[in-house]
Amino acid sequence: MQKHFADRLVEAIKTKGNPICVGLDPRLDKIPEFIRKEAFEASENQGQPLRAAAEALLAFNKGIIDSVAELVPVVKPQVAFYEIFGHEGMRAYEETIDYAHEKGLVTIADVKRNDIGSTAEAYAEAYLGETKVEDESMRVFDADSVTVNGYLGSDGVKPFVKVAANDGKGLFVLVKTSNPSSGELQDMFVYDEVAREKEAKALYEMMGFYVDSWGADEIGESGYSCVGAVVGATYPEQAAKLRKIMPNAFFLVPGYGAQGGGAADVKPCFNEDGLGAVVNSSRGIIFAYQVEGTGYEEKDFGVAAAEACKVMAKDLASVL
Repeated sequence: MQKHFADRLVEAIKTKGNPICVGLDPRLDKIPEFIRKEAFEASENQGQPLRAAAEALLAFNKGIIDSVAELVPVVKPQVAFYEIFGHEGMRAYEETIDYAHEKGLVTIADVKRNDIGSTAEAYAEAYLGETKVEDESMRVFDADSVTVNGYLGSDGVKPFVKVAANDGKGLFVLVKTSNPSSGELQDMFVYDEVAREKEAKALYEMMGFYVDSWGADEIGESGYSCVGAVVGATYPEQAAKLRKIMPNAFFLVPGYGAQGGGAADVKPCFNEDGLGAVVNSSRGIIFAYQVEGTGYEEKDFGVAAAEACKVMAKDLASVL
């Protein structure tokens, strides 16, 4: 089995000198025209628009990965932007993860999967473990980690924890998400015995206690668990509370940049050692070439992405 997920993640962060996660959320209409044109005019794609679209996504992703691989430790492809193109899109998703691994990057499959029992186990095996066909075992998507919706309870999360622990993989459980309406449910006050203090807690805090308990037996040499949490940059006060509740959990932090979160907002997500979180930026990096006033042309999309990573790294370093 490969090294513990959290230990690999810490090593990657220290090697690159920053905790940046680049979100690979390719939107076909935003991909440079020359990439789309080449994909749709290729002879093997004639009459197959879904295949052509998937090839455009993959070519764009490879260009981004080539440009940022030496600068950042993590990439996170969001599956929705691939599923929309059916099986061809999922092929591009699988090949994107494989290519990121070839370039030495840690991958987070942003799939937000969950169910119970054998279904949760099947999801976990698909993205983290092995698929068994007759007498043969093979890895399909083979991501390093996945995002998981924990609000179905323990029997929907523990199958992911089991597969992750057995395969040196990880998971990030949704706790306090970055979207504006997250408080409609996540901020409701509830009571449960799992809390260390016997008083009503916000639902997101209760989820934090559960995440801490799910990962308690899976802590690596780095002091961090393979069970992490998704905590939005748009809610720094809540993040500070959750950091105390889950001292051994790595946070995946969306909401930086385009969603309004800044460096000061993500600071509470980190521990005093400067570790404990990876900060995601998607549009702000992969479509940086489209920002008005920068002077970039379409052919410069990779250069623009690399420069955006450097700016983000400097911004985060100012508070860590």
